[in-house]
Amino acid sequence: MKKIVIFGAGRSSTSLIDYLLSIANDQDLNIVVLDFDEELAKSKINNHPKASAFYIDATKRLERLKFIHDANLVISMLPAHMHFEVVKDAISEKVHVITPSYVTKEIESLHEDAINNNVLVLNEMGLDPGIDHMSAKKIIDEIQENGGELTGFESFTGGLVAPESDDNPWNYKFTWNPRNVVLAGQGGAAKFIQEGKYKYIPYNKLFRRTEIIEIEGYGKFEGYANRDSLSYRSIYGLDDIPTMFRGTLRKIGFCRAWNVFVQLGVTDDSYIIEGSEDMTNREFFNSFLAYNPHDSVELKLRHYLGIEQDDYIWEKLVWLGIFEDKKIGLKNATPAQMLQKILKDKWSLSEDDKDMIVMWHKFNYKLNQVDKEIRSHMVYIGKDSQFTAMSDTVGLPLGVAAKLLLNGEIKAKGVLLPITKEIYQPVLRELKEFGVSFTEKEVTPVFY
Repeated sequence: MKKIVIFGAGRSSTSLIDYLLSIANDQDLNIVVLDFDEELAKSKINNHPKASAFYIDATKRLERLKFIHDANLVISMLPAHMHFEVVKDAISEKVHVITPSYVTKEIESLHEDAINNNVLVLNEMGLDPGIDHMSAKKIIDEIQENGGELTGFESFTGGLVAPESDDNPWNYKFTWNPRNVVLAGQGGAAKFIQEGKYKYIPYNKLFRRTEIIEIEGYGKFEGYANRDSLSYRSIYGLDDIPTMFRGTLRKIGFCRAWNVFVQLGVTDDSYIIEGSEDMTNREFFNSFLAYNPHDSVELKLRHYLGIEQDDYIWEKLVWLGIFEDKKIGLKNATPAQMLQKILKDKWSLSEDDKDMIVMWHKFNYKLNQVDKEIRSHMVYIGKDSQFTAMSDTVGLPLGVAAKLLLNGEIKAKGVLLPITKEIYQPVLRELKEFGVSFTEKEVTPVFY
């Protein structure tokens, strides 16, 4: 029997655990789910005879080692900053590890230790990062094997609300960590390269420099730049590529409206709001506007940001309830935390809601001195508010990789990403069986 230990039973673990339970008998698996909330962990395994669930304080090494030492594989679904200690422990116990998170320099530093201990540490094995790597590298490898030279790569991913559940003027609901949505784009300028020229977009301009993407059957989306597109050149072996751009997708109109919050400063997470526990939505937003005892909050906001009363942005702001005398109720909170609470009240998925993942790639290349272009997209809609598209597209790649690794079909060792054929080919093949599949199309290149 092969033992898989899963650290973390949160939303993103739901589909992973369900997949592993579905193959547990055939694959002779023993699945152990660990979480600080033991009842949550137990609910995820649903009394399956091949699974067990326990409480753990994952910050304590002895508790971690108690579960790791006799495991065949560890899957860490903990917050990203907690992976390093789990990975280090697993390597010391000669146990393989998979995570869905970005590989950090700390974890990279364990590469030689992993090789010496005959261990694979597979990172970035979720959706984005994960499916984006695998689907992109598949086409990149095919182009290069046919003699093509990549001249441009653009990639966008969005976690959105499904069309049938899209019932608010923002055309958006939280499908992932709300905090990450509120803080998106912060921490430095977005940087990318376009036709050999390095480009930078500061945070205060990020949501006004968008690109329109149209996907057949689903309409138009807008994409804003991710913080760092440049690092992907070396990841994909495209160090000399003239254009490399990665971004995030939203429905048309979202970014311009979100820019209101950026310009006001309410996405800032660097300081505490005095008296935050007693503030209402209206008082919170008023605290970022100039003092004027005669004008309403609405009038001051419109005047400050130049928003006309019939602007579509206004409907979005009013719908969110930012002018309501509703108590927020957060003590010692930052502006970003206050905004997150207001948004969560309005943007949470209801029980019957479905979410949607949209991923889009564009590959420009030369073949026999002729310019060519391939476009590839994937749209996946979740089953319900528990088995969401986000949970499926994060959890299923992890589960498939776990099965392949334990069956000896992945033989690589060290700290790696899923960018080799040994990994991406079988994973993409099985994902297709679950409906996570890409439509690829060669089109005539358009140059501006």
